Amino acid sequence: MASNDAPQTTPAEWWRVDTATLHARKQELEVLKRQLDAEQNAILAEINIRGVRGCSGHSTLAAMIFEDFHVTTKEADARADRVLALYPGPSIGGDPAPPLAPLTADAAAEGAIGGSQIDAIIGALARIPSFVPEDDVRGGEKILVDLARHAGPRAIAQAGRRLLDELDPDGKEPRDENPKDARPELRFVKHRNGTLGLKGTLDLETYARLKSDLDPMAKPHKAIDGVRDSRTQDERYGDAFTDYVRLKTTSRNLPGQAGEATHILVTMSYEDLIRDIGEAHLDLVGPISATDARILACDARVRPGVLGTAGEPLDIGRSKRTVSLAQKYALTIRDGGCAFPGCDMPVPRCTAHHIVFWEHHGETKIDNLVLLCTKHHRLIHHSEWKVRIAQDGLPEFTAPAYLDPTGQPRRNTMHLRT
Repeated sequence: MASNDAPQTTPAEWWRVDTATLHARKQELEVLKRQLDAEQNAILAEINIRGVRGCSGHSTLAAMIFEDFHVTTKEADARADRVLALYPGPSIGGDPAPPLAPLTADAAAEGAIGGSQIDAIIGALARIPSFVPEDDVRGGEKILVDLARHAGPRAIAQAGRRLLDELDPDGKEPRDENPKDARPELRFVKHRNGTLGLKGTLDLETYARLKSDLDPMAKPHKAIDGVRDSRTQDERYGDAFTDYVRLKTTSRNLPGQAGEATHILVTMSYEDLIRDIGEAHLDLVGPISATDARILACDARVRPGVLGTAGEPLDIGRSKRTVSLAQKYALTIRDGGCAFPGCDMPVPRCTAHHIVFWEHHGETKIDNLVLLCTKHHRLIHHSEWKVRIAQDGLPEFTAPAYLDPTGQPRRNTMHLRT
C-alpha cells in the first residue's frame, strides 16, 4: 500500500465506506474518465492532422483505433467520428478544417459530458443545413451543450430536433393527402414492457374537435432565462392529452359509474401502505407499487380500501379531492408551476404534493403542499431529495449529499411570481 496521509481503499474494501462517499467517488471517477477520454481524443486529433498513414501506417483514423485499441468496428467508427467532429482536421494547402462542434470539445475537456451525450450533439449539428449562419449554429450548439451538462442523450436529441425546426422551419415538403372518414374505434393497450397506451381511429369531426382542444395546451413552453422547452411535439401532445383527461374527468357533467362520479380505487394492506413496501391494486389497471399508490394519493380522487392481515376490508374511505380549488389557486400564486429547481413546467402540468406524506398524517394545508410536475413528483418519492417550506413561506429543496455535500437549499427561479 502506498504511503501517504490519505487512507487507501482498494475496490474490495468499498463495503467499508458509507453510501455518501460511494456516491461522491463514483461522480468524481466519471469526471476523470471523461477528462481522460477528451485528452486521448485530442491526441488522436493531432495524429490525424499530421497524417494517420504516416504516423501509424493505417489508412484511416477509425482503422487505427480498431487495431490499436482492440475494439469493435462500430466503436472505432464512433470514436473516430467524435474526434473528427470535435477538433480541427487536416486540409490541403490551407488552414486546418474547422471542427463541427468546438464548444462540445471544451465541455468534454472539463469532464462535464461523455461519449453518448457528445454523439447526440454531433448528430443534431450534422443535420443543420449549410446555409444556416455560423453564429446561429454556434448559438444552437451552446444550447445543446448547456443542456448536456445535466441531461442525457434522449433529451439532447429532442432539443436538437427543436433546434433544427427553428433554424430550418420549412423542413421537408409535406405530403398532400386528404384523410378519409372512418368509423371511430378505440382500444386500450398493455405493452410488454408494462406501459399502457391507446390505439384508435377517429372520424373527421371528432379529430378536429380533439385537436382543436389539445393544440393550445401542446404549445411549447415559453423560454425562461434562456431555457427552452426541450419536449418533442409528440411529448407535448402526450402531456396535453394527460391534462385534458384530468380536466375532463373532474367535470360534474360527465356520466358516472354505478351512480358515482369518476373515481380510482386503490386496494392494499395497511402495513404495506405505512411501510411503503409491497404493492397495491389499482382499479382497471392492476398491480402498482406502494410508492405509486402514495403518489396517487397526493392529489387525486382516491377511494382507499385498506385491508387487514387476513385480507378483510378494514375501511373503505371517502372519495374526495385532497386539495381544494382555493388551495390550488394559492399554490398557483405561490409556486407558479413546478417548484423543483430549474423546472419550467406550468401549473396545468403539476399536481400538489404533500411534504409530510398523507399516510404519515400530513395535513392538507398550504404550508404542507408544493406543486410538482410528474417527473419531479416521482423523484421526490423515489430519491433522497428533500423539500420543505422556508420561513418566508416559499418551497426550497435539498439535493442528496452525493450531489451536493454542502446541503445548500435550492429554489426555483424559473417562474415569475406576482
